[in-house]
Amino acid sequence: MKIAVAGTGYVGLSIATLLAQHQEVVAVDIIQERVDMVNNRISTIQDEYIEKFFAEKELNLRATLDAEDAYVGADFVVIAAPTNYDSKKNFFDTSAVESVIASVMAVNPDAYMVIKSTVPVGFTEEVRKKTGSRRIMFSPEFLRESKALYDNLYPSRIIVGTDMDDPMLVSAAEAFAQLLQEGALKPDVDKLYMAFTEAEAVKLFANTY
Repeated sequence: MKIAVAGTGYVGLSIATLLAQHQEVVAVDIIQERVDMVNNRISTIQDEYIEKFFAEKELNLRATLDAEDAYVGADFVVIAAPTNYDSKKNFFDTSAVESVIASVMAVNPDAYMVIKSTVPVGFTEEVRKKTGSRRIMFSPEFLRESKALYDNLYPSRIIVGTDMDDPMLVSAAEAFAQLLQEGALKPDVDKLYMAFTEAEAVKLFANTY
């Protein structure tokens, strides 16, 4: 498969590295320096496992500034764009996530989009209605900074929020979960499928806890 990953922060780069063990992965960023670092196998974040994988493993991974190049032909687009939280306004800025969705739909409307960014409860349902796309899912990440790849390699669980009444999207959710399992070193990770809002709530509750 071809998988695009939007964002090379600790969420995006760790999942790109995980998936690039077995699939073709193209990471997208808007900063040339970060793109060059990934292409030269230098981690954009402090993470000893990513540094180790970059040094020792054959990864099918490249980075680009050209979003269209990354999204065209991609089976999945993982969205790991920043959603900075303003505690004073009690507000997540989801504009970067929405921008990625618009870009993907413009060049590859058949791609399944998996939001990994932290978003407010109800966002996935809302953006699906707003865009008219049935191919948007939400999969929470439970990663620690500087241990992000390790936590992807040994996940406590894999959760994908999907439309449980849409067999096509349930099948895509299962396929995405299997990709994460394929890259993990921990065998038989628990895989949980649930509604979008449940998955979003799990993420926010985990963050609070």
